[in-house]
Amino acid sequence: MSSVKVRIGEPIDRALRALKKKLDKEGTMKAAKAHRFYDKPSVKSRLKSKAAAKRARIALRRGG
Repeated sequence: MSSVKVRIGEPIDRALRALKKKLDKEGTMKAAKAHRFYDKPSVKSRLKSKAAAKRARIALRRGG
């Protein structure tokens, strides 16, 4: 479980921003959204291949 220590006098919005950054870095929110609904295996594989093609296009554009 992720946690952020809030210092005395620190604004709450700054602590929330730090928590959001931490959750994004760990991929917690992405995993929660992915498990929200059931995806059929065919849909999962289609999304996976689509993401791989996108990564390949970006790498090609960067010259890699």
